[in-house]
Amino acid sequence: MTKIGVEQSLTNVSEALRQKGYEVVELKNEQDAKGCDCCVVTGGDNNVMGIQDVIIEGSVIDATGLSADEICHNVESKLP
Repeated sequence: MTKIGVEQSLTNVSEALRQKGYEVVELKNEQDAKGCDCCVVTGGDNNVMGIQDVIIEGSVIDATGLSADEICHNVESKLP
């Protein structure tokens, strides 16, 4: 099953992805992203300190300004 990490403040996105059959993991810290095929974040703390550690191999989607449907579409387009 495809595993999607979603920042905890994006509950509407989590629900929409679950309805589409994805396993959704709430992202509380960077360790939660391990094993995810794709992650959805708000971008609020985007690279604050200029450090970029690679945690996942998949895509990271910035949800800023997007609806839950748009995010779901972006997730689906990034998955193999």
